[in-house]
Amino acid sequence: MKFDDILEHLGDFGPYQKRLYLLVCLPSIIIACQVLLPVFILDIPAHRCAVPSLSNDTYAIQGTWHQDLINQSIPSSKDGWSKCNVYSYNKDGNRTEVGCNKWVYDRSQYESTFISEVDMICDRAFYRSLANMILFGGNLVGALGLGLVSDIIGRKKTLLISIVLWTGTGIGTAFSTDFISFATLRFFTGLAMSGIFMTSFVIGLELVGPSKRTIAGMVIMVFWAIGLFVLTICAYLIRNWKTLTLVTSVPAIFFLSYWWLIPESARWLLSKGRNEEAEEIIRKAAKVNNTELPPKLFDKSTLDDGPKAKIWQLFTTPSLLFRTLIIFFNWFVVSMVYYGLGLNVSNLSGDSYLNFTIANIAETVSYALCILLLDRLGRKVLHCSAMLLGGIACLATMFPVIYGDKSHEWLTTTLSMIGKLGASGAFAIIYVFAGELFPTILRNSALGASSTCARVGGMISPYIADLGLLVGGELKTALPLIVFGSASVAAGLLSLFLPETLNRKLPDTIDDAKQFTSGKKSGRDYELNQSNDDDKPLEKYTPATISDGKV
Repeated sequence: MKFDDILEHLGDFGPYQKRLYLLVCLPSIIIACQVLLPVFILDIPAHRCAVPSLSNDTYAIQGTWHQDLINQSIPSSKDGWSKCNVYSYNKDGNRTEVGCNKWVYDRSQYESTFISEVDMICDRAFYRSLANMILFGGNLVGALGLGLVSDIIGRKKTLLISIVLWTGTGIGTAFSTDFISFATLRFFTGLAMSGIFMTSFVIGLELVGPSKRTIAGMVIMVFWAIGLFVLTICAYLIRNWKTLTLVTSVPAIFFLSYWWLIPESARWLLSKGRNEEAEEIIRKAAKVNNTELPPKLFDKSTLDDGPKAKIWQLFTTPSLLFRTLIIFFNWFVVSMVYYGLGLNVSNLSGDSYLNFTIANIAETVSYALCILLLDRLGRKVLHCSAMLLGGIACLATMFPVIYGDKSHEWLTTTLSMIGKLGASGAFAIIYVFAGELFPTILRNSALGASSTCARVGGMISPYIADLGLLVGGELKTALPLIVFGSASVAAGLLSLFLPETLNRKLPDTIDDAKQFTSGKKSGRDYELNQSNDDDKPLEKYTPATISDGKV
């Protein structure tokens, strides 16, 4: 039997699969905390240069004498006192501005951040974007490197290695004393997170039947959103960056128990000829599900997915090239915008904790809407609508910035949250939509290439989120949102050129994909209402091949 035929006997989503699925979803909670932890630990508190002659200077004004000393020592600006320069007096009493090498920080919101601990400001301000980019770079390397490792030594061993690495680097980050050590540990944290999500997700979903994989692939995003709420609560209660990093890293130790709780991938065991071990796992699942399996489960055709093709064949005709590039661009943009808006929360006006909470609520709502509407409105309409909604909302922030005043800052924040709702929904939809558009013989490799584009977008997102730090002035808040909005609108409009996949038989070969267009039917009769086999269930893309979710 084919592997999916075995799952029909096993049950699409019985008690065994539900338990396993819950276990593989739990790491998403902590991974979400780690990915967006920089919103708080790399936030830049209000600060200014320290008064050179005052050894115990503080950001808070201690009295009129302190105020006068600050005015004499530090240049003023429209935003207060200079953050990077102090006055230097010569023997004649003339003064010039020179760069300062000591700062004082506002402690009212944070007891400390990594920024305030190592003075990552002024000419070192770009280090913040670099640190965030390095995390996503580690994620990219992990997906490529650990993917190969898991094919060699197995999913379960790769999972354990990743958990050990994740635990060590996450805890070690809390003890970083300089940028090099911090960035290095964050790189390996990103690498490990990719391995954990990739391997656990594959193990959990491969035993979920075809009819349930789409919904299961989207529900895991809800656990990601739960992780963001957990991060909000922890960050609100813990204002010290080291303690917060420890609190969000130590729970990873729990996942070491997965060595005993999660089985090896049955598909991988079969691919290595270890049929007895694979059969033991599947029969154990059948026992828990109280179902009967035939005496003989495996033969040479069990893992035979048919003919293979090379990914370059997606670029052999203008129509396939255009479609593939649109899909890649949408992956790139949706990842860039999603992570960029998440990291940009600390740059918005108002309370960072409240803004982060509202953004998380918007994300959760978007996932619920996608689950409800995906099979009703269709993939293309829903994806395009999400991209345009988020993009237009982000672009609209230029109006309160240009024509409004401080009393309209709430409007900029609200529009940013609407942008987050659209980006989150688009991120959830693109997994299903893209997978259904690629032909079966190239689905795995094409989704891998798409995921690489998404990671590149994630690596760029911190730099765009921090554009405001470079330009300052009125556009400080709006410029990143304008860039995100423009990219979202462009990607959303381009997605209109993609064919709808809802209620259609999906392409298996390159030739099928060439004919799989919005208004063109092939000899295979893709349209559901034209199917010659009414008893055959509609083919539906199942995201079991998606190995990395949001990470």
